[in-house]
Amino acid sequence: MPEVHFSITWPDGTVQRAGSPSTAIERFLAPGATYPVAELRRRVRDGLTAASERVRMRFGTACTAAAAELDALEAAAAPFRDDAPATVGPLRRGVSSLASTAPVPRLSGHRSVVVVGGGQAGLAVSWHLTQRGIDHVVLERHRVAHSWREERWERFCLVTPNWQCQLPGHPYAGDDPDGFMVRDQIVDYVASYAASFDAPVVEGVAVTAVEAIAPEGDGPCWDPAEAGVRGFRVATSAGTLTADAVVLAVGGYHRPKLPRLAERLPAGITQLHSSTYRSADPLPDGGVLVVGSGQSGAQIAEDLHLAGRPVHLAVGSAPRVARFYRGRDVVAWLHDMGHYDMAIEDHPEGPAARHEANHYVTGRDGGRDIDLRRFATEGMTLHGRLTTVDGSRVATAGDLARNLDAADATDDRIKDGIDRWIAAHGIDAPTEDRYVPVWRPPHDGGGVLDLDAAGIRTVIWATGFRRDFSWVALPAFDGSGDPVHRRGVTAVPGLYAVGLPWLHTWGSGRFAGIARDAEHVVGHLAAQRATAPATPAARAA
Repeated sequence: MPEVHFSITWPDGTVQRAGSPSTAIERFLAPGATYPVAELRRRVRDGLTAASERVRMRFGTACTAAAAELDALEAAAAPFRDDAPATVGPLRRGVSSLASTAPVPRLSGHRSVVVVGGGQAGLAVSWHLTQRGIDHVVLERHRVAHSWREERWERFCLVTPNWQCQLPGHPYAGDDPDGFMVRDQIVDYVASYAASFDAPVVEGVAVTAVEAIAPEGDGPCWDPAEAGVRGFRVATSAGTLTADAVVLAVGGYHRPKLPRLAERLPAGITQLHSSTYRSADPLPDGGVLVVGSGQSGAQIAEDLHLAGRPVHLAVGSAPRVARFYRGRDVVAWLHDMGHYDMAIEDHPEGPAARHEANHYVTGRDGGRDIDLRRFATEGMTLHGRLTTVDGSRVATAGDLARNLDAADATDDRIKDGIDRWIAAHGIDAPTEDRYVPVWRPPHDGGGVLDLDAAGIRTVIWATGFRRDFSWVALPAFDGSGDPVHRRGVTAVPGLYAVGLPWLHTWGSGRFAGIARDAEHVVGHLAAQRATAPATPAARAA
């Protein structure tokens, strides 16, 4: 049973170390959250009581350490006013769920291929390499399926139906193909995939540098004409390897992107990125402002709304799509229409499509639309795009009506395309009335929101991620730091990328398209191996 260690910074600046005998405390405290002392005392008391009860249920006796910890925290809190602010530090598990508990071997020597990343993309590449008998290793910083385990909220589920989960050699085999796997089911699906072919994954290994071996053998090689032809050097937390080829399978969501204006919020406001949101329970009592209405922002706003929290949502320009239309899941119609097979070169916006926000919709409770207008009729407060922050006063743009109308227009265009497809193919499908807005903003959504006056204690930034390939010292990136490639094949011989949104098609960043991308990349890699001479790194091995 993993312990959880944390710290509390009291109103006078003193820091107290604390611990819980189980992860039950995580439902009561949010890392980085600021609470009034009275609320913090209640949360710690309830959390340690729940943790002690979990120990009792497992071992037959209550945890005396939890009781002692509670007494120490109560004594430390006693001198302070009930409304004085205290801040919880990071919550760290003693027996970590982030990395495998198996000992990490020292790595050395040569591999034909090093795959960086043990998520679904890296595993799909590993499966194809295994089928071809190509020697390789998959290096995973944490555990297989880490992002699904640790960077999703408790009620998270897929927004695409289960039948689209088609990892090579491991299609979805459950009894609910039209349903939507929840977080733990996704973890099981990916983890069982790795086990199904005994993928050569080494967990708990961070890759710190990838570089081409230079002609003289020392240092990285930045010459585009030379990079990759002598193989690669892969430095890790467990040693250094050489390889003939490297596949970057780390996706495109690396570091949370926070706007600089977040720094202007007062210290008493708890701030977190969408990737660290777990549920409404551990957040400070009171209202929540969610900034951003893309897929994560809209779903988190719904999660908070259903939990009974007062929610304010700063609505951006993300589009929406209906869950069902004319008797089927919209994804099924789009699949039949070939949308998931559309190559990036054929998209009207070309490569710019890679940076568009995803349509918001949900698979929760069997799947439904996310209708922000309906949420407004139920008490959620919608604002325009967040523009400035001045202490506890935040300003929003007067673009709320325009953003809602634009999202609805996208939904209508998708339905227009489905209607044309049905008519062109003579499909017998039921008719369906179009969506009629159930609410319109009484004003433009702009103005100043006083967080204190509105009782808002938490701000969640659903503002996306930025990519970070700074550890790859190779001439394979554009000015924005994105890999330059064609279907995952870069200009550097032996360097590949998979798992990126729109790597080749709309389905590339999803379970639906990974198999095709992995097959193409491994096919190219294998062809190169068959025709190119052995690299010096391979000969040296």
